[in-house]
Amino acid sequence: MTKAIGIVSIKGGVGKTTIASSLAVDLVNHYGKKVLLVDANYSAPNVGLHMDIVTPVKTIHDVLSGKARMLSAIHTRYGVDVIPGSYFFSKGIQSMKLKDRLASVKDNYDFVVIDSSPALNEETLSAMLASDHLFVVTTPDYPTLSCSLRAARLASQRGKSIDGIIINKIRNPEYEVTLDEIEDVLELPVVAKIPDDEGVLKSLFMRMPPSIYNRKSPFGKEINKLSAALTNQTEKMSWLKSFLFGFKREEVNRQVLKQGFYRSAFSS
Repeated sequence: MTKAIGIVSIKGGVGKTTIASSLAVDLVNHYGKKVLLVDANYSAPNVGLHMDIVTPVKTIHDVLSGKARMLSAIHTRYGVDVIPGSYFFSKGIQSMKLKDRLASVKDNYDFVVIDSSPALNEETLSAMLASDHLFVVTTPDYPTLSCSLRAARLASQRGKSIDGIIINKIRNPEYEVTLDEIEDVLELPVVAKIPDDEGVLKSLFMRMPPSIYNRKSPFGKEINKLSAALTNQTEKMSWLKSFLFGFKREEVNRQVLKQGFYRSAFSS
């Protein structure tokens, strides 16, 4: 059964699109899944640049304005089917029809990854409503955490639950909000802790998602662990380290996430 995964944030600069594109590529290239990546950031689309699709012929804007079918807007890069956005499209789209338009192709995939707008608006809502599962991306600072709380509340108001929090760009924990504090404030589990990684800048310059540019980088390893949970696979970890120091909170949360993902799929 296809799982539509929305990657959301109510603040720009947290690495949401980097995570969405990297997750899509990792699911395909390391777990053999068929994945569609959709740019639902209609005002400022960037998925195409992350996936080396600089001049798309048809885009999600054409689809949502009634000028093209979903199939004609699909471009393939790094094994992923991608529906990018238009950098020059101004207006006339019906963003709330995203879920209906996706229905025509959704069953062709194991996963649909949706990159949303970094704003509390109709664009973000359209991505949330089109998703079966939601993950909020935040950085470990108080301003971004307050925005993440707003995203969680919007989802709740619309009857959508959030499966987990992805903490990105961890630099100096001494001056950052802790995992415990984030979980206490948002009342949601943290499922990935991604350190700030210089390799991400290099991969973006190459227009290549970090998870395929360098799978063994700190960023790539953490994305791969999340992919393992989403695909019901065993996460690679050091059992000696786990034995000596115990499991990290995010590792336990990913196991709970995996069980919930596949329990709900089986029951449906």
